[in-house]
Amino acid sequence: MSLSYAESMLKEFGTSLYIADGPTVSFYGFPYPTRMAVIQLSDGSAWVWSPVALSDELADSVESVGPVRFIVSPNKIHHLFLPEWARRWPDARLYAPPGLAKRKPELKFDDELGDEADPAWATDIDQVIFHGSVAMEEVVFFHRQSRCAIVCDLIQRHPEAEMIGWKGWLMRLDSLVGEHGSTPREWRASFFRRGSARAARDKVLSWNPERLLIAHGECAQTGASEIISNSLSWI
Repeated sequence: MSLSYAESMLKEFGTSLYIADGPTVSFYGFPYPTRMAVIQLSDGSAWVWSPVALSDELADSVESVGPVRFIVSPNKIHHLFLPEWARRWPDARLYAPPGLAKRKPELKFDDELGDEADPAWATDIDQVIFHGSVAMEEVVFFHRQSRCAIVCDLIQRHPEAEMIGWKGWLMRLDSLVGEHGSTPREWRASFFRRGSARAARDKVLSWNPERLLIAHGECAQTGASEIISNSLSWI
């Protein structure tokens, strides 16, 4: 599908896959850029991943892809903007990752994401949960048509030039800066059962992704499998 990108907040990242960058938010005092994805499914509808702050311009851009049928959150800390999206598209189905429905009972989720893709999007998108953490589990997706792995917080690759001061130093210490990137150190330590996470990583690599789309930091149009293998080598 062709969008007028001069007038659109969405940018094409791959075939039938679009991204939009949102505002920077504070996470325990650290500045975190936000990014979302929209996939045009085979039936022409729109599947929305980790939505950012909503504006009328962004809403128009998303609706240019197709009618919004699904809104998904990949982990339990990516919920900040879900309420406004649910209000804007009340007929869309809202999906929670493990732990979020219990954490945010005021959000009326239609279903919880599992290790198997929902039949409504299984033709276009595969998924797997990184189990084994006592703190948080994350759902990683794979868009078949664009051969893109979609990862939220498990892989962060913040730009070197933007990591300044003591906060930048801590981000570097956490291996979250530069082309390789990794998972926050404290989150890594919470994976007591790494066999489950290792199986999930192996499934992601079995998809043989070419592209990598992440929420925080630099995405990649090529070499995704190598980046994922390096970034998640701690598992």
